[in-house]
This record gives sequence, C-alpha cells and structure tokens, in this order.
Amino acid sequence: MHSWTHRLLAASTTAALLLIATCAAASALDAFHVHSVEAQAHVTKINQFRKQLNGNDKVTLTFTVSANLESLFTWNTKQVFVFVTAEYENSKNSLNQVSLWDRIIPDKDHANVQVEVKSKYPLIDQGSSLRGKRVQLVLHWHVMPNAGRMMRGKMPLSEFSLPDTYTS
Repeated sequence: MHSWTHRLLAASTTAALLLIATCAAASALDAFHVHSVEAQAHVTKINQFRKQLNGNDKVTLTFTVSANLESLFTWNTKQVFVFVTAEYENSKNSLNQVSLWDRIIPDKDHANVQVEVKSKYPLIDQGSSLRGKRVQLVLHWHVMPNAGRMMRGKMPLSEFSLPDTYTS
C-alpha cells in the first residue's frame, strides 16, 4: 500500500501532465485558425504640420478607423492589441513606421471598432523629409492567447499625401 505522499505526488504529476497537454493542444489548434479581418481607415484632416525647433517634422492627424476584428477571437484568445501605423520611405530609411493609435480589445464583444480619432501619438520624422510624402496607414494586430504563442498580422488600409508646405 502506498502512503498519502506517494498518492499526492502521483495525482499532482498527472494533473501537471494534463495541463501541459491542454496547453499544447490549444496552441496547436490556434495554428489552424483562419483570420478574416475587415478594416478601413481614412485621414479626414491634417491638424498640424510643422517643423520643430530641433529640425524634425511633426504631423498630427485626425482619421477614422473602422475594423471588424471578431475573427481574431477563439476560445484561447485572452486579448488583442491593435494599432495603426504610418509607413513611408525617405532617403535615410527604406521603411519608417510610426505608431499613431492603439487599443487593447479585451473580448469579442468589443471587437467591432468604429472611431474617429486625433492621432494618439504624433507622426515625427527625424529630419525634414515629410513634405509632399506619400504615407500609408497600416493596421497591425497581436493576438495574445491564454496558452501558446502570440500571433501577429497586418493589413494595409489607405494612402494619403502630406502637403508640400508646413501648416500651423
């Protein structure tokens, strides 16, 4: 007959193995989930476009974001971090990415996003190369699971051109 410590050890080992198997199954099943995100974004106004005292260009925008992120949620999704970036090229870098807005979506009930927002973070270029530039808005998302690896994705939304001269 085994003592109570042997029985406790056997029960805790079995429970740990079942937990590991459940986490592995959750992670494996999420790899087969197909996302179908629908989103749009449009710049409605360039609020300010000026040169800072240190010589950098600074832009603040107002834009609309419309996104249906429900397909990102499964039974294993804890939350989704979603953000909009402005992407452009200049002579120094082939790709510049600046985050303009972000949000944490806690569950599927809040996954239909419809907002008009003044950029939460300004678009600042290190230098003065933004005048007349084509800028693309891109929606990024990071799906944070309860167990398993984090999934990422992105979707280009729209393009706009900055003015050739500074505004106030």
